[in-house]
Amino acid sequence: MGVSFLTPLALLFALLAAVPLAVFAGRRRRAERIRTSLGLAATPGRSWLLLAICLAAVPALMGVAAAQPVVTSVRTIPQRSDAEVLVVVDTSRSMLAAAAAGDPTRFARAQEQAIDLQDGLQDVPTGIASFTDRVLPHLFPTVDRRVFQETTREALGIERPPPSTSFGTNVTTLDALGAVPTLAFFTPKTERRALVVFTDGESEPVSTLGADFAREPNIDVTFVRMGDAAERIYEGGVAEAGYRPDTAAGQTLATAAAAVQGRVVQEGQVAEVVTAVRAALGTGPTAPRRIEGNRQALMPWVALLAVIPLGFVLYRRNL
Repeated sequence: MGVSFLTPLALLFALLAAVPLAVFAGRRRRAERIRTSLGLAATPGRSWLLLAICLAAVPALMGVAAAQPVVTSVRTIPQRSDAEVLVVVDTSRSMLAAAAAGDPTRFARAQEQAIDLQDGLQDVPTGIASFTDRVLPHLFPTVDRRVFQETTREALGIERPPPSTSFGTNVTTLDALGAVPTLAFFTPKTERRALVVFTDGESEPVSTLGADFAREPNIDVTFVRMGDAAERIYEGGVAEAGYRPDTAAGQTLATAAAAVQGRVVQEGQVAEVVTAVRAALGTGPTAPRRIEGNRQALMPWVALLAVIPLGFVLYRRNL
């Protein structure tokens, strides 16, 4: 845990404390000369010392508040240096399907299960991406749970961006996942890689996926099938007439899994996915990684604290 300043240059405002101190010192010297000329005893030091401290404390505290101090918690966790996982979530419109109006959609369930998956792989850097007819990375592999969670919940959205081919409900192309082994979704030196895809499997037929995943290094692939043929899209509380679940989705996913020598797991079995991914990645070296936690802003409290010396100065003036 440590304290840092978001706008440290604002601390220069605290230098203004010299102004009231200079004025106070000048007026005190003048008052003491008058007392001497009248034959009066000098003012005791403790009677003006507290006032001088309060005069300087007000601008000093406001300067500290303007610098926006924050308390940041920091923790160190082990991080695998030889392995990474990429989670890809299907964001096509068919992922809006749910068991009933008001129930969590396939997409919402996939988001939460992706977060649960990362919780089970805390020492393995995990990234998040989305896909329809192309793969879009949102967060490259990291062990920072807070960043992964916020990215998964805030950055992902249905058809964000929209597919390039059409605006229908079945535009997913599992062949688009071929970009994962061919482009830089993993750190180049990573030896052990795993891909977990949350999708309903309502995709165009698979054709080139096997060739793309045939290259080295090998990527262990797990498909998590979201939903079933009984779900519908409920826009406005009623089932959308233009959507019908793809009855061939299960077979399409099985074909894709066979092409990449992977596996298909039904949704909700996050523990099984964690076990399978860890078995594929094996054990390896770890290195300590410092993770910054939550920040607690101190600015409001410091500004409020300035009221105390200011109140004392006003009290002395009116007294």
